[in-house]
Amino acid sequence: MNGEKTRAMQTQRAAQALAVSETYQGEAVFLDATRGMSERAPGLLRRETAAAWAACGGFERAAFAYFGVSSVLIALFAEHLRHPLRLLGVRAIVVGVVLLLCWIQGRSAERSRVEGESLTGWWWHFWRHWYPHLLFLFCFEELAQLQDAKLIAFDHWMTGVHPSIWLEQFVTPGRNEFMQLAYLTYFVYLLVLGGILYFRREWKAYWSVMTYSMLGYSIGYIVAMVFPIESPWFAMAGMWKAPLDGGPITATINFIEHYGRVRGAAFPSAHVAGSIAVLWGAWKFRRWLFWVMAPLVFLMCVSTIWGRYHYIADIFGGIVTGTLGYVIGSWVMERKRAVTTDSSGMIRF
Repeated sequence: MNGEKTRAMQTQRAAQALAVSETYQGEAVFLDATRGMSERAPGLLRRETAAAWAACGGFERAAFAYFGVSSVLIALFAEHLRHPLRLLGVRAIVVGVVLLLCWIQGRSAERSRVEGESLTGWWWHFWRHWYPHLLFLFCFEELAQLQDAKLIAFDHWMTGVHPSIWLEQFVTPGRNEFMQLAYLTYFVYLLVLGGILYFRREWKAYWSVMTYSMLGYSIGYIVAMVFPIESPWFAMAGMWKAPLDGGPITATINFIEHYGRVRGAAFPSAHVAGSIAVLWGAWKFRRWLFWVMAPLVFLMCVSTIWGRYHYIADIFGGIVTGTLGYVIGSWVMERKRAVTTDSSGMIRF
């Protein structure tokens, strides 16, 4: 009996040592890099900041890089924006919340490695992996406050014609309902692929797809801030012969657009960029899903013109930025500590 107890204690100590080794490897790097701050920052605060940073992975680094670059743009063009200090303050809060979430989940994972899985561990593990969807939404909606109206002047000559007006000759309520359904599929691509990888516990693949998306969106949003282009919905208002009538799907899209439409962020298309980034992720990690999604993504691209949301140039821009997100994201995910989460804290059903 005593021998079994001794072995159990040794096993527990070994598990604790392994958890500490894995968790604090990144903290040691942070503490070494900030050694000169030791006299200015309280030791506890510095250690906990190091722990939060160590819990961050490649996705967070990409997100923080976007916030850093776009914050510089906010500071440079503050005179053209309303409440620039408020924008910067909200961003600081968002970054703080992300760091706090990573810190909490990191500590929770340590306990789960030693004490076993728990409902609390699962809760923080879930939100640690799925908060990026809320972050994507925040970044998109924030664009509404980062547009300088004096810069919104983009010539539509590149298309030769206005495709959305040309397509109007084919509009019927049934066709419009179908095209709006194609547009609506955008919202499920990342959820489906992310969900498959999450529940299969393929953490590197999961965070790779999230990072591809974050970088694809980030590049597109930076371009939209510098060159804020109005969509046909605004720029060509009054040129339509009739509204796009349909059924419940059209009503759903109208509801989303009423509360979430951003003026001056047409180029490049964030919807296309995000879809292409996910499509590349499906090609790399779930080839069968790529072939399922590819025709849907194509129809979604067409629907953005049909629904008067984008120009053809916006589609091409979205394809480029989404592909860049995949290329740069692949490089980011090969860096050290790109993935800092595992299955610790998850409850197996």
